[in-house]
Amino acid sequence: MLPNNQGEAFVLGGANQRQIVTRKVDLQSLDFNITIDPQNSPPLSCSIGIMAHNEEANIAPLLNTLLGQETSCCTIEEIIVLASGCTDNTESIVRGFAARHPQIKLIVQPRREGKASAINLFLRHTQSDIVVLESADTVPGPLTIDHLVEPFTDPTVGMTGGHPIPTNDRRTFMGFAVHLLWSLHHQIALHQAKLGELIAFRRIFYRIPYDSAVDEASIEPLIRGQGYRLHYVPEAIVHNRGPETVGDFLKQRRRIHAGHLKILREQGYAVSTMGGGGILMALLRNWQWDRRYLLWTPLVIGLELYGRTLGWIDLRVRKRDHAIWDIAVTTKANITP
Repeated sequence: MLPNNQGEAFVLGGANQRQIVTRKVDLQSLDFNITIDPQNSPPLSCSIGIMAHNEEANIAPLLNTLLGQETSCCTIEEIIVLASGCTDNTESIVRGFAARHPQIKLIVQPRREGKASAINLFLRHTQSDIVVLESADTVPGPLTIDHLVEPFTDPTVGMTGGHPIPTNDRRTFMGFAVHLLWSLHHQIALHQAKLGELIAFRRIFYRIPYDSAVDEASIEPLIRGQGYRLHYVPEAIVHNRGPETVGDFLKQRRRIHAGHLKILREQGYAVSTMGGGGILMALLRNWQWDRRYLLWTPLVIGLELYGRTLGWIDLRVRKRDHAIWDIAVTTKANITP
């Protein structure tokens, strides 16, 4: 286990969901050198897990894109689709791919039990040391998986995240809102890693909290707690589709903020987008003297604050569990850029 600056380590497994061991480590007393030569390192291998619920519109483009990935430093051993409580044609589409490509496997979860539950099922069925989680409503670029996995040649890296870019029309208000949020996410992640939509990590734990509503954020403290670093990979482009209505936007933002607050309360971990200071600095770096930007940005900030207020009420007052969340219907489409 690698040391970390806080001297804490999270150990997951066995009958307990989490056991915390605390120790003090004097980093200055350690004398070690790490030499990394990616050119002479053996190729890394990974498994890709796709958690899907009624994704018939996008699952075929996603699988085709993953099968066509250009890789030089990694090998994709398998692509496992977890179809969770699907009532559309998602399962039949994946079965067709699996019949033609042995690399693709389908695991059916009869009832929808939440994304965290599906991730835990995936972790039980893969043996790869490095696992990739790809949202079923995204499409990566042709070199994305290679870019995402390459940093693991550094033994101190425990988790990487890609760079989400929405396909929404910037000329509409909701398209502007989605692009602004992901642009701020990118600016913050460049300085303090915040990973989402597409991630990879070392399989050093057995499961994540079953009631997590923000799976990527709940994985971050499990990785950092064992002394590994988070690494944002801006070259690992992944396209997604944000909500097209205010209602769907608020569904997402309240669920995400409630999930972040829960991680802070139960795991003592704050994601880098929680604080207002970092967001303000990113907003200033992103500022544009454009009429649409000047008019719409305050409205987006107001919606975000309202969504966070709803998330706070859900967690603290209503005790609402977002593990199985309301689907933002307008995000479900073929998003091939």
